[in-house]
Amino acid sequence: MSLSYAILAALFNQPCSGYDLVKRFNKSVECFWSASHQQIYKALAKLEEEGHVSSEKIEQENRPNKKLYTVTDSGRQDLQQWIGETETEIVPLKSDLLVKLSAGHTVPTETLINALDTYYQQHRDKLKSYQAVSKQYAQVPELSRESQFQYLALRAGIRQQLAWVAWCEEAMGFLGQPVKQPVIKPGAQPAAVRESSRESFRESLRESSSAS
Repeated sequence: MSLSYAILAALFNQPCSGYDLVKRFNKSVECFWSASHQQIYKALAKLEEEGHVSSEKIEQENRPNKKLYTVTDSGRQDLQQWIGETETEIVPLKSDLLVKLSAGHTVPTETLINALDTYYQQHRDKLKSYQAVSKQYAQVPELSRESQFQYLALRAGIRQQLAWVAWCEEAMGFLGQPVKQPVIKPGAQPAAVRESSRESFRESLRESSSAS
């Protein structure tokens, strides 16, 4: 998938500036697609050149002027057509850490433990961030159809982080350095973090799908 489709999806129902789009990526889109500030602006310029987004210059008092980007009919059609395409293959995993681990016998165990611990803390922090966003969804009495699908994408990000956290805890224990306060309790499944509203969410999703 190219960055352009992630941008079209983020702009589909709510036009925004490039600055606000970067913030939106950092807050929600990040769980399934990451991009730098420069990459987003470069992709926006290309989308505008292709006619998939349009921009309007907004003048602001005491603040720099900004561009407000909106998805055009051409951009909407392109995104909808892409959504209907079948994935040809699973994107292969690329991980520096796993490459290092595969050659772990060449260095002291402590070196690997330090690398694992850094990786572990990063995934714990990202998990906490995604769970905080999930709680915001749980506070909404009834999610819109748009929010329901965004929530599903977020759940995938949460489960992915849970899996990495569980694997890090397993690997560090295997290497003789068990985590003192593990996120995943012994015997628990990585998907053990559940929201109380999950069942009601599934029901509302089924109802909205049948109604559409």
